[in-house]
Amino acid sequence: MTTQTSTYRAGILPADPAATAGRADTHSARSPLGAGASRLRRTGRTLPFGDPRHLLAHQWLTDETYLLDAQQYEEWLGLLTDDIHYLMPVRVTTALGAGFDTAPGMAHFDEDKYSLSRRVARFRTEHAWTEDPPSRLRHHVTNVRTFATDDEDHLVVDSGMLLHRSRGDVQEAAQVSAGREDLLRRTADGWQLARRTILVDDSVIRMQNLAIFL
Repeated sequence: MTTQTSTYRAGILPADPAATAGRADTHSARSPLGAGASRLRRTGRTLPFGDPRHLLAHQWLTDETYLLDAQQYEEWLGLLTDDIHYLMPVRVTTALGAGFDTAPGMAHFDEDKYSLSRRVARFRTEHAWTEDPPSRLRHHVTNVRTFATDDEDHLVVDSGMLLHRSRGDVQEAAQVSAGREDLLRRTADGWQLARRTILVDDSVIRMQNLAIFL
C-alpha cells in the first residue's frame, strides 16, 4: 500500500514521479470536468527568483490580479485556455493519517471554459443581484514559486492568495485565504492559464456567496 505524504495531503504534489506512483496525478484527474485538462506536473526544484521564467510567471499573476480586482472578466477570459479546468475543492478536517483533506466529489468551483464564460455573461444581466452593486475586491498574491515541466511551453506556479471583499455600506468585509497551483501554457496569444486548483485554508467559507473568482 502506498503511504500518502503530508505534502500530497496539502494538495501540492511531490516533484519525484516515483513518490506519486499509483496516485491520481492532479486534482483535475478526479473531476469529470477536468477530463480534458492537461496532466502536466512540476519537475525538479523551484526555479530561482531571477530566472526569466519565474519573472514572467510572477508578472502574469500580478497582471491577472488587477483584472480580477477591476472585474474586467471578459478580458480575464482571454487569459484562459480552451481546455482550462478551474477547481476549488471543499476542504475537510481529517486525522493526520487519513491521506486526504478535501471532500471527494465536492467542490465550491468545478468549471471549464464554457461554465466560466456563462458566469461572466450573467454579470452583465439584471439577474446578477449578488454583484449589483459590485463588490470591492483586492486580491493579494504572495509566496510565488515556479517550476518547470516536461514541456517547455508549460510552467507550474504556486502562490498564496488573500482576497479582501467588501459589499455595501453596512456589511462587514470578508476574506478568503488560499493556496493556488496554476499551470501556465505558452500559446500564440501569449501565456494563458490552463489549470487552476484553489485550496482554501478554511473548511467553512464565511462569505455570503462566491460570485467572484479567486
